[in-house]
Amino acid sequence: MKLRRTNLIRLIRYYPPYIGAGIRLREISPDIRRFVVEMKLRWYNRNLYGGHFGGSLYAMCDPFFAIIVYAYLGDQYIVLDKSASIQFKKQGRGTVRAIFQLEDDVLQAIKEEVDRNGKTTRSFTAQVLDDQGMTIAEVEKEIYVRKLN
Repeated sequence: MKLRRTNLIRLIRYYPPYIGAGIRLREISPDIRRFVVEMKLRWYNRNLYGGHFGGSLYAMCDPFFAIIVYAYLGDQYIVLDKSASIQFKKQGRGTVRAIFQLEDDVLQAIKEEVDRNGKTTRSFTAQVLDDQGMTIAEVEKEIYVRKLN
């Protein structure tokens, strides 16, 4: 199964949890190495104190590192989230944005390690930023990769 950019865009844009939370895919690079995701503050994704609901902030960060690794490696590998954590730094208001990007040298190192050892686990971090570029949350994703037998 080849991961096609156009299918991926459609899947993310019309993914029901993203629609429900108001999460929008703003950018995807042609090589599927970079995603920009945005969420405006709305009545339906607001918490008790008037800021972004924490679950929506996490949801906007959930799949992207695994998608980037999978798109690079292809279907001869299994790519799964192993663990995740989110640290809330300050209340998010207005439009928030997160950028997920992995460079080719990082992806190549993952491939080489999996090809050599059969599996690997890597951690990646992304920041969720407000309109002023201040970090409101930091998400760490641990990705597990192994060769498909």
